[in-house]
Amino acid sequence: MQNFSDLLAITKHGDLIRKILAAVLFALSCQVALANELQGRIVGVSDGDTITVLDAKNQQHKVRLAGIDAPEKSQAFGQASKKQLSELVFGKAVVVEWQKLDRYGRVVGKVLLDGFDVCLEQIRKGMAWHYKKYAGDQSAGDRQTYAAIEAEAREARLGLWIDESPEPPWDYRHRGRSK
Repeated sequence: MQNFSDLLAITKHGDLIRKILAAVLFALSCQVALANELQGRIVGVSDGDTITVLDAKNQQHKVRLAGIDAPEKSQAFGQASKKQLSELVFGKAVVVEWQKLDRYGRVVGKVLLDGFDVCLEQIRKGMAWHYKKYAGDQSAGDRQTYAAIEAEAREARLGLWIDESPEPPWDYRHRGRSK
């Protein structure tokens, strides 16, 4: 016997084994797709899309708000975005639904305050963009809602949308790296 497929070929129950393996793999993939949950109190706001959550074990977790990108602190509306987020969540208990860590080791998650979507509120107030580059990480419903709320904020010229053509933070960061 050279490999697993040879074993399946000679096993009279190969079809049954394949079905069982398929079911196990499907169940495992469903487990991976489920969001993890982090609960805690906000003890820091770094900018308009990054917070620090202190959990029940007194461990701090840096959290990048999923689905949005806020202006950098040195960018127009950067300080206003940070202030808006701080006023909304600082010192309060939140639940973070997350599925991954970013390249900096931060939890990337949807932040809920009493069931209220904090990420979406940053967009609604004109303090962040819907981060379409990572929209594939969102549910279809969140993708549609975030895009629609961004369009409404843009139309109403709220926050950063008061400028004719605000520079997205991803362009600002890229421009800074290319200097």
